[in-house]
Amino acid sequence: MSEFIEKIEVDGDSLQKIFGAGDMYIKKLERDLDVSVVDRNGAVTIRGEERNVKSAVSVITELFNLSKNGNDIEEQSVDYAITMEKENSSSMLGELDKDIICHTVNGKPVKAKTVGQKSYVDSIKNSMITFGMGPAGTGKTYLAMAMAITAFKNEEVSRIILTRPAIEAGEKLGFLPGDLQSKVDPYLRPLYDALYQIMGAESFLRNMEKGLIEVAPLAYMRGRTLDSSFIILDEAQNTTPAQMKMFLTRIGFGSKVVVTGDETQKDLGPNVKSGLDIAQRVLSHVEGISFCKLTNKDVVRHPLVQKIVEAYDKYESKENSHARKK
Repeated sequence: MSEFIEKIEVDGDSLQKIFGAGDMYIKKLERDLDVSVVDRNGAVTIRGEERNVKSAVSVITELFNLSKNGNDIEEQSVDYAITMEKENSSSMLGELDKDIICHTVNGKPVKAKTVGQKSYVDSIKNSMITFGMGPAGTGKTYLAMAMAITAFKNEEVSRIILTRPAIEAGEKLGFLPGDLQSKVDPYLRPLYDALYQIMGAESFLRNMEKGLIEVAPLAYMRGRTLDSSFIILDEAQNTTPAQMKMFLTRIGFGSKVVVTGDETQKDLGPNVKSGLDIAQRVLSHVEGISFCKLTNKDVVRHPLVQKIVEAYDKYESKENSHARKK
């Protein structure tokens, strides 16, 4: 089979971003798509089988467009662009780049980085209650937080309420030092971290003192009616069915709810059913409630996290298969 050659022009700044430190990104593209890529003063030459070369041109063009729009090119961006090209969906990357949810306190834009994340964000926009489920690193909590802060700043809601079950994961709450708030704060720390990053510590503390932002364990929700609020329930896989029902029946007029969880990381006791699992069965056909499932393709942390998630998925699938045979 004859070698196919194609050339594209890329400006110097974008070229450096796309190739990566030590050409690590372009070497990854060469391995994954079985092509050879050479740069000569901004003229990028791609060699290989015609189909592979055209795929490589498509990926480099997508990354070039992302760079031109002011985005940093990261390893996750390259991995995802290659995955999307293999699935004939590379043109979606440009669509993802257009929809900015908000900016962090440092001015960095917060937006969906994968098709799954965009579907999740759209569900939050269009549904009163959204269940976002998926493995670690898929941005479930962070994107929900960004949507909550945006709604708050736009005065679509008057309060933000963030909650999660203070489930004991290997340590007893009673063994931790301090009063009750000190005991539950470690469980709520990921929520604080996201708020600090997007809103800034000063703005967060000021609004928290006014009671406009509340971060509390799930048990504190009992007996309340929450109107005109953006409510996020994090780590919902660790709720019991009774807790989930209690939480969902707190919702008042003008409120929006996001429930996030990872079904593979339950810390409940043996033989205790997860409220998240039951909610999916009970509420799957209720109008106004959306269920959005993110996968390992939507992991936007370090690429190694995606590999870890995939490895555990394979292991657990094999273990479940053996258990069924027994």
